[in-house]
Amino acid sequence: MKKVRHVLGISGGKDSAALAIYMRDNYPHLDIEYYTSDTGKELDETYKLIDNLEIYLGKKITRLSAFENSPESPFDHKLMTLGGYLPSPQHRWCTKALKLDTFEKFVGSAPVISYVGIRGDEEREGYISKKSNIQSIFPFRRNIWSEDVISKFFSNSNISKTIAFFETGPDLNKNQRIIEILSTPLSMSYTQSQKLHGLLELGIKEFNQMVFSFLKTTNYPLATEAVFPLVDNEDILVIDDIFKLLENSGVGVPGYYKPIEFEVNGRKGTYSRSRSGCYFCFFQQKIEWIWLYEQYPDKFAQAMEYEKDGYTWNQEETLAELIEPERIIKIKEEYLNRFERSKSTKSRYLVDILEDAEEEGCASCFI
Repeated sequence: MKKVRHVLGISGGKDSAALAIYMRDNYPHLDIEYYTSDTGKELDETYKLIDNLEIYLGKKITRLSAFENSPESPFDHKLMTLGGYLPSPQHRWCTKALKLDTFEKFVGSAPVISYVGIRGDEEREGYISKKSNIQSIFPFRRNIWSEDVISKFFSNSNISKTIAFFETGPDLNKNQRIIEILSTPLSMSYTQSQKLHGLLELGIKEFNQMVFSFLKTTNYPLATEAVFPLVDNEDILVIDDIFKLLENSGVGVPGYYKPIEFEVNGRKGTYSRSRSGCYFCFFQQKIEWIWLYEQYPDKFAQAMEYEKDGYTWNQEETLAELIEPERIIKIKEEYLNRFERSKSTKSRYLVDILEDAEEEGCASCFI
């Protein structure tokens, strides 16, 4: 049987970088391969973060690039094959063609454990590979297992099997309430989410041990592993923890996350970027486009050049319309209003405000 590979993708964003630091500090015995997929359209801070991480990890981060033989950047090469059709939330061809496909080519058919930096304060699975030889693990969450694993484990047809895993598990707290929850079938009135929450409340380690035992009856990569150290992991990391990891390690927080002051109609505020990824990412909020226009005018101008033949980054307006003086004022005022409504947040980072109001992007949710 092929050896299981452990891999971790570095997007250039805060979460995947913090996960690399976390895994290196807490599981140094795991032989993790680090990689990054370069679109050719990142900000300089992204490349600096990757360089800093290499130093901290003491390990090479493999640079992956789609269309290696093309004279164009990976993004421009793919864009030309599509006749200038820009990516959008409905057609995220950039994430798949430039990141996911290169990752799947990188790992091939080997059994792979892919560590994903989705935080404990996020409610999403992310844009991950669905290949059967790739199993995703989420160390920052209370539930480290992927949706497909949980669905199989909680299948009503597996109830007797899951109870057996619990009853024979080593050193587990044989709580009768766990047996009751395991015995209760899923239904319209008792959902998978409720069942998962109930078991995790009674014991994260107990739940992980049951799932790990169950996986040995499947074809998942972990089926061949005698032990898996994250079974005992009870850490739940949220956004403040992520920034602390970056700061305390010396790797540093990428510059685009740091607040910059602005003033509009006598009101002062700060803005920043909420994610890494391409500087023209279509998932950016309007205030982030304004940030790009004012902080990186050359990059904004390059983003404008892609808008032609009816293709635009935003469905509502072109970038040229977005930077009309009156429009900039309105966008900043709307952002300040939202910020005022969000003052109850516990995070001291503006990126948290942006993320709360934004649909998931591709910066750290792929793979």
